[in-house]
Amino acid sequence: MIILGIGNELKCDDGVGPFIINELKDLENPNLIIIDGKTVPENFTGKIRKEQPSHVILVDACLMGCKPGEFKIVDKDDFVNIGISTHSMSLSYFVKYLERDNDFKIIFVGIEPESMDYSDKPTPAVQKGAYKFINILKEIL
Repeated sequence: MIILGIGNELKCDDGVGPFIINELKDLENPNLIIIDGKTVPENFTGKIRKEQPSHVILVDACLMGCKPGEFKIVDKDDFVNIGISTHSMSLSYFVKYLERDNDFKIIFVGIEPESMDYSDKPTPAVQKGAYKFINILKEIL
C-alpha cells in the first residue's frame, strides 16, 4: 500500500496531506510506502507504478461543503464537483494515468479545509481531523 499526501505546506490547511505524511513517517510497516507528493504528485507516478501496490491512498485538502477537518472518500467521478486548486496537474488526470495498465485500487480521501492563507501548519480543526484520520489508518495497518 502507498499513502501519498498532496498539498502546499505553506498554505495552511492545503498542507494537510504533507502534514499527515510527516506524522506517519515513523510508522514501521514493510507493506507500506509513504510519499509526500507536495503540489506535484505526478512526479511520483514512476515510483508508484514500479512498486505495484495493492492500494494507493491519496490524501488532500478539498472543498466538499463539509465542516473544516471532516474527511471522506471522494469518488474519482466527483473530482469535477470539488475544489482542488494548488496542483500543477489535475488530480482526475493523475488518477486516470495511474489506473492505466494497473490493477491497484486508488482511494482519494479529501479533508475539508478552513483556511488557505499563508501559514506553515493546518488550523486546529483540520489538525484534529488529520489526527482522527491518522488513527484510523494506524488501526487498519
